Amino acid sequence: MKALLLSSYMNLEMADVPTPAIGSDEVLIRVEACGICGSDVHGFDGASGRRIPPIVMGHEAAGTIAAVGSDVTFWKAGDRVTFDSTVYCGHCAYCLKGQVNLCDNRQVVGVSCVDYRRHGAFAEFVSVPERILYRLPEELPFEEAAMIEAVSVALHAVRVSEFKAGETALVLGAGMIGTLVVQSLRVAGASQIFVADPDASRLEGAVRSGATTTIHLAEGKPDAPAVVMEKVPGGIDHVFEAVGIGATVKAAVQATRKGGTITLVGNIASMVELPLQLVVTREIRLQGTAASAGEYPRAIELLASKQIDVTPLISDVQPLSKGAEAFDRLYKKEPNLIKIVLTPDAVETA
Repeated sequence: MKALLLSSYMNLEMADVPTPAIGSDEVLIRVEACGICGSDVHGFDGASGRRIPPIVMGHEAAGTIAAVGSDVTFWKAGDRVTFDSTVYCGHCAYCLKGQVNLCDNRQVVGVSCVDYRRHGAFAEFVSVPERILYRLPEELPFEEAAMIEAVSVALHAVRVSEFKAGETALVLGAGMIGTLVVQSLRVAGASQIFVADPDASRLEGAVRSGATTTIHLAEGKPDAPAVVMEKVPGGIDHVFEAVGIGATVKAAVQATRKGGTITLVGNIASMVELPLQLVVTREIRLQGTAASAGEYPRAIELLASKQIDVTPLISDVQPLSKGAEAFDRLYKKEPNLIKIVLTPDAVETA
């Protein structure tokens, strides 16, 4: 089969690779759409250490089942499906508690690191265990279905924050995940949603997604904590840090009310400084969030009903053969480019 192979760092090429074999509990999926995740872009140059070549990346995917293993009875060829990016074992202590994102034997589709290598969905076919499959409604296009994984991440962040309807929220970072957190908060019944970002165009998108107040982080303008404290004396109930650098973590602490919660979603920097005294004396809860754990059905429901709309976030759709160029555009931070979805190349007919 054809696949977009990261043969070495900064080098993506269309290559002929073996079609994945499937085990008795696995299915083979014909990939119809696969989104380029920010983590793929960070892995492209070796920065993350989690895309060690050679590897076929891609975990935000949807398609149709092409074949099923001998023990698979619930699924059949032709079913429209997506799958969790996390391949969990299903039997460790965390899996048995429903915390599949913390599985002791966790792997991620399209990731290669020191511990494992699992080829992903920037290819004609991908194989996954049936336990991570989810059925897609007919009315949900494959390109939008490729965004389910990202939506599930946002929904999980809101869930683990223990956010309650009527509370206030601040989202730091209006990239794709930040904007999806905004939509998730709107669905959850937030009374006010503040969003801060240095990119004015992204803030416009956040307003369309449900933000009530935007904060343009530009030179000479008030910072996020100052704006928040002026409009919500005492601070915000919940802050979602969707960047992952020291400056925004510090701003999150400064903007949170006493007894409030900061949910850490972004993780660009491996280490950040923390205003420890403010966290301790204001009794602020710091909550980490990783991937998702059971949010896929809700994500599918919200996308199919258009309660969450991902179409404005899909900047471009390109054939798999143009994948290297798509990565280059994202890596170079082309303006107004958020998400590129790769789809199969058109089949020429005589």
